[in-house]
Amino acid sequence: MLKTVHILSITVTLFYATTFFVYLLGFINGKTKTHIYNSKRIFLFFTLIVHTFYLIERSFVFDHLPITNQFEIFTILAFAIGFTYFLLELLTDIRGTGVFILVFALIFQVISALFIKDEYVVKEVLKNYPLGIHVINALLGFAGISVSAAYSIMYLLQYKNLQTHKYDLIFDRLPNLEILEKLSFYSMIIGFVLLTIAIAIGFIWLPSAFPDFKFYDPKIISTLIVWLIFGTGIYLRIMGRLYGKKLSYFSIAGFIVAILSVALSGVIYSSFHNFVK
Repeated sequence: MLKTVHILSITVTLFYATTFFVYLLGFINGKTKTHIYNSKRIFLFFTLIVHTFYLIERSFVFDHLPITNQFEIFTILAFAIGFTYFLLELLTDIRGTGVFILVFALIFQVISALFIKDEYVVKEVLKNYPLGIHVINALLGFAGISVSAAYSIMYLLQYKNLQTHKYDLIFDRLPNLEILEKLSFYSMIIGFVLLTIAIAIGFIWLPSAFPDFKFYDPKIISTLIVWLIFGTGIYLRIMGRLYGKKLSYFSIAGFIVAILSVALSGVIYSSFHNFVK
């Protein structure tokens, strides 16, 4: 069983590498080679299927969800990024930006495969599946926020290319500003919805699981701040008050706040959340 887990870890990494390579070829060639253009989503779909099977098998073999150390979380992040991008492709049918997103999924998965630890003995709370679902949804939510920021950067890059009349390969392959704005906004919505699910599970389950649970825990507060920021951004976008460059700057600023708030809450303050090794 352990050997199967290790083989799957390598297999998943190879699938991500192959999928990234196919998307890179598609980006370089555009729609001139239709068989590559049309096969990209199929490669990503099977990569996510194999990755899902790997996560399930790992959870079964070690009797806990893969959230016990940072390198297990890295493989969840790789899946989260790939899954978020896959949803965006299904929603928009835009396939020309995958190379810029999936490179991060590949990086996270490679690091995970190289350094992941086989943890048989973990704290009892880490074997609790509601906790795992809470953490995974939170990671999926932050992945959506990250992808939104990535599209915002592409938007600003494409905007600059238009202003400076720089019509290179990147300009030619990236979608127009309207589509990039839509992709950023949809990613923001996906991240917000998944983060909402994570927060809801946390508020329902955590008080009964942790006797020292406090609603003013730093990580809860930082997560709620991020949730409020992006909830406000979505509301303003729907109301027509936040669009174009403003939406891009908002998404990037929100992403920076998310990273800093979570990092600082973990470094400066003690928290009952500090159960992951």
